[in-house]
Amino acid sequence: MSAEPSQPTRRTLVLTGASRGIGHATVKRFSAAGWRVITCSRHPFSDRCPWPMGPEDHIQVDLSDPENLGNAVAEIRGRLEVDGGRLDALVNNAGISPKDESGQRLDSILTPMHQWRTVFQVNFFAPIMLARGLFAELKRGGGSVVNVTSIAGMRVHPFAGTAYATSKAALASLTREMAADFGPHGIRVNAIAPGEIDTAILSPGTDKMIKDIPLRRLGQPDEVADTIYYLCTSASSYVTGAEIHVNGGQHV
Repeated sequence: MSAEPSQPTRRTLVLTGASRGIGHATVKRFSAAGWRVITCSRHPFSDRCPWPMGPEDHIQVDLSDPENLGNAVAEIRGRLEVDGGRLDALVNNAGISPKDESGQRLDSILTPMHQWRTVFQVNFFAPIMLARGLFAELKRGGGSVVNVTSIAGMRVHPFAGTAYATSKAALASLTREMAADFGPHGIRVNAIAPGEIDTAILSPGTDKMIKDIPLRRLGQPDEVADTIYYLCTSASSYVTGAEIHVNGGQHV
């Protein structure tokens, strides 16, 4: 009697910044496709954002604290052991953009140095620390890394502060470097650069920017999540080192 065919290995995603907006849409997109999703956020798990295994596979972590992040990496590695110690995708979505007391962007003159450091720790250093910390698991899974950059990393933005913009520009450059370094190990690394996406955290006045977007509308979180999903699956198996603009043509 012939042996029963083996069941396909469950695919697993690690996602930061999962609690709202693009992150929340990404959780739903991957969960709907049958992926296990391990979420990381500075907020505890909320039953307002349910998905299979949500409470069990959520890790509360402060990405601005390198020591806390190191502990989270160890926790993630432990949780991946049940899937053979492999990781199929890492999506670095978490990002912060502090404002002044009146809610306005902080420019290069007024941004306090401690905020520069915090923004870069979350937006730039956390992605590479996670990718390096989970390198063995990504290699074992032939995994994909997606870094979420921003249109603000390419041009001065009316709402995004200087620390945020420069951290995202640095992350775009890091993506290319990682693609070159991780590629020989079978790990693809790409970035997506969202523009004005219709989420609950839109800055007042965003609606006035629609006239400068060729598609004349805001983007939807699901549209960003679909692009992330594409970059984490075999449909993009020969794509690495790319930064895809998800902004309705705003960058042109």
